[in-house]
Amino acid sequence: MTEHIQNTGGTDYDVLIVGAGPTGLTAAIELLRRGVGVRIIDLTTVPLDVPKALALWPRALDILEDMGAGPAIREASVQINALSYFSERRHLATFDFQEDLAPRHLPQPETERVLTDRLHALGGKVERGVRLLDIEKVDHSGDVNATDGVTAVLEHGDGLIERTRVPFLIGADGAGSKVRGELGSAFTGSTYEMEFALVDARIEGTLPTDQVLYFQNPNGTLVIVPQPDGVYRFLSVMPPGGERVNVKMMQQVIYDRGPRGIKITEPVWETVFRVHARHASDFQRGRIFLMGDAAHVHSPAGGQGMNSGLQDAHNLAWKLAAVIHGASPVSLLDTYGPERSDATQRIVRDTDFQTRAWMFNGRVQVRARDAAFRVLDRTGLVSHFYAPVMAGRRLAYDIVRATQRPSRKAGCGLHEKLPGGLKVGAVFPRRLALAHRISGPAADPQGWTLAVLPPSSGGSDWSAEIGHILDRWPQVRVERLRRRNSLRATGCWRPGYYLVRPDGHIAAHGHDRDLNRLEAELTAALIPTGAH
Repeated sequence: MTEHIQNTGGTDYDVLIVGAGPTGLTAAIELLRRGVGVRIIDLTTVPLDVPKALALWPRALDILEDMGAGPAIREASVQINALSYFSERRHLATFDFQEDLAPRHLPQPETERVLTDRLHALGGKVERGVRLLDIEKVDHSGDVNATDGVTAVLEHGDGLIERTRVPFLIGADGAGSKVRGELGSAFTGSTYEMEFALVDARIEGTLPTDQVLYFQNPNGTLVIVPQPDGVYRFLSVMPPGGERVNVKMMQQVIYDRGPRGIKITEPVWETVFRVHARHASDFQRGRIFLMGDAAHVHSPAGGQGMNSGLQDAHNLAWKLAAVIHGASPVSLLDTYGPERSDATQRIVRDTDFQTRAWMFNGRVQVRARDAAFRVLDRTGLVSHFYAPVMAGRRLAYDIVRATQRPSRKAGCGLHEKLPGGLKVGAVFPRRLALAHRISGPAADPQGWTLAVLPPSSGGSDWSAEIGHILDRWPQVRVERLRRRNSLRATGCWRPGYYLVRPDGHIAAHGHDRDLNRLEAELTAALIPTGAH
């Protein structure tokens, strides 16, 4: 058969997304919300039908809420209110979640369905059965300005070979990423020696619908995870000598170490898998970007995988839109890789620690672990300190310029160092952000906000000076904070400002005498009006 090649230069889209899982769909939605033309392709001919990822933590839920998918996610999912741990069936600890830190569980196909519906509502669609064959002449310099675009060669299901030129390309095509392979980016890390067995099933007996249960004994850990519609996930290290997972094998694991009186009646999904902890050496090469499992994979402990991918997409989309629309310098794109690479490496470390704790079998290790859980249960340290980390409420991107911070830290320096203290690079407090339309479904998806607390004396002159500065950047909206609300949420009592990016992260914080620093930060992030 003669190969037919179709050239599609001069396309009407700015970004080609390879991969239509949750990460790729989120990237497409976030770009469409910001007026960027998107094309999204996927090798599979039908959507995913196995429940893979489940957990959606609060920071990811914020993102879904802001893009308009929140109500559908809440309706379809179940909320998890606690984690409970047992050793030899004896209760060790229960760690409760506050309402704003509680995750929700929803099988991945349902998450993808909700995202696909949102994509369609914005005028987008997924082209299925389309394979990326090649990226021609990849520029390895890392300089976005080195080329004017990316040439991708695609194969359609009917045999058509298409060569298309596009300004930017995103690889969201999973752990076996073709895009990552074309970039030649290393995928370094490790693979755990043991295999894990997973069975999703309906049951006979009673289990809590709002708690994840961890049953630990010297033979390993059994994790029981509730899902919607009365389905539970049973996850365990594969027993010695086991070759394949089945109901009989998992039922024996439940008898050996799990809760009594539970019988699997209707299996939904069975699989065996190995756990990897790997990280791409580059999240970006010039005009090509990696996100989600194409950029990082790690243990399912803590249920962070899908959440990391959604945050990758959220981080990159507003930056691409700003550059494409000419609102920000191209250098803004260089912040994507460092920010998301650092964040995901922290997650990989955390989940690696949790996974290894599952595998403790030495008598001394088990006793130490059990004693630690009892102490944590009595003190409430997990709920107070670690739950916000799992929820994504304590993620803070590193600062890169001195002007992102106040010239004098008096008034907030100590608070910033405390666990949970608000830092530059962190997400602006959600409740305050919603109250001032800095974030939320009603917020401008591409808008910058300057949240200000004017000085008690001379406040009008100070506000006027800010107005003169923002004459050059009219896209920045000013929101005046109330002193009491601001102090409670931020911990800073000094008059000043918070410059908040379109993704809700704090780009800079300063006090009343730091307006020169504010001007420097605006110059770094945004192109002044009339400067094109």
